[in-house]
Amino acid sequence: MSLCLFPSSFAQNSIKDYLDAHNAARAQVNIGPMTWDNRLEAYALDYANKQKGGCPNLVHSGGPYGENLAASSGDFSSKQAVDLWVAERQYYDYGSSSCRGGACGHYTQVVWRNSLRLGYARVRCSNNNWWFVIRYYAPAGNVIGRRPY
Repeated sequence: MSLCLFPSSFAQNSIKDYLDAHNAARAQVNIGPMTWDNRLEAYALDYANKQKGGCPNLVHSGGPYGENLAASSGDFSSKQAVDLWVAERQYYDYGSSSCRGGACGHYTQVVWRNSLRLGYARVRCSNNNWWFVIRYYAPAGNVIGRRPY
């Protein structure tokens, strides 16, 4: 899933910031915490570096992991990206396990019960000074026919 935004703020971009933002959303639905995965981080950085010349064209990698993408002007932090994805919670209907009235796939990936590891990259786009953000999740979530939690 991808998201293109225009916020500006002071960055919060440590590994702890990445994990804390995800794990706070997961705790709200009684899902255990994620852990950092250096292999996923390297995979994300490799893909982000390949995309940074054409931002904000958000193209999914099609790789084996769950994925959330975002691009934004300004000082776009990791916490802001997660907060925007988690804001999609309002569109997730647990009863039907579907999105109602808006996109919710970023949110469901964040809280996917079986996604236990996270890797992240954030690069400055070379064509316009935007930020490109990618997160990989393993195992992948958003499995058709299954509920996130």
